Amino acid sequence: YLWHENVGVGAAWNIANVHSGSSVAVFGLGAVGLAVAEGARARGASRIIGVDVNPDKFIKAKAMGVTDFINPKDEEKPLYERIRKMTDGGVDYSFECTGNVDVLRNAFLSAHAGWGLTVILGIHTSPSLLPIHPMELFDGRSIIGSVFGGFKGKSQLPHFATQCGNGVVKLDNFITHELPIEEIDKAFDLLITGKSLRCLLHF
Repeated sequence: YLWHENVGVGAAWNIANVHSGSSVAVFGLGAVGLAVAEGARARGASRIIGVDVNPDKFIKAKAMGVTDFINPKDEEKPLYERIRKMTDGGVDYSFECTGNVDVLRNAFLSAHAGWGLTVILGIHTSPSLLPIHPMELFDGRSIIGSVFGGFKGKSQLPHFATQCGNGVVKLDNFITHELPIEEIDKAFDLLITGKSLRCLLHF
């Protein structure tokens, strides 16, 4: 299996414990975000909203279980307001996979008041603090970080690998390109421009 996929699927399964029939919003449709979507799909989420500024990612995301798409550039209206309107108050689970504090705030406010959970997966390299006022937690939303998808290496990873082998998680969908090793520069370009999730290089 692949590390990013383990992190994303684990966040949906172990950290959030996404349940059947729930609603999910995934902010950032890179490898981690799509793995979250795949994990939510495998758990039976009824609605998975994908958020990304790159519309080229939407086609691949649909194959991973994403049911609705939002490009933040399409409207000036705040993302969380759009998602609340789409879901009658907010999603059960939101996942921030970008490492951007503004996106994190939108993810948090997209979660339903009273029970919504936001999971942080993005790597935040800036010194910015959480963009949440303490009183906003009194609305009943909660927020948690995720490391390695909450998997315990020795006791849980072997079972997860077996589930991947049995098709519970569809890892093949993450391989979008195959190139000869001589075209490794092209492979990096595909990754950097967001046109590829994983590229197999043949020697």
